[in-house]
Amino acid sequence: MSNDINSGNAGLTALVYALQALSLITGITLFVAVIINYVKRSDVRDSWLDSHFRWQIRTFWYGLLWTALGLLTVFILIGYLILGIQLLWFIYRVVKGWLRLRDERPMYEPT
Repeated sequence: MSNDINSGNAGLTALVYALQALSLITGITLFVAVIINYVKRSDVRDSWLDSHFRWQIRTFWYGLLWTALGLLTVFILIGYLILGIQLLWFIYRVVKGWLRLRDERPMYEPT
């Protein structure tokens, strides 16, 4: 991939992180973010940005799973703990991803 394409896709990847962060206030932007991930995923295949898209998509699905589990168990009080941990985990994933993107590093080091 050319550097111009990577820089445009890096901006798009940053936008997805911003939408994920904004979802802490609005909620709906998380769904917009994951739609962008799936629609534009083929544009970042075989580039260092592909790992960011995988990270973002997994953040969405695991976050959704843990949120649902937390909401289902809130009546027995453990749900509040699950939701709290999920919130911290979500913030960690967005911040870590954004920092690695800023440094132009993939989310996973090649093995």
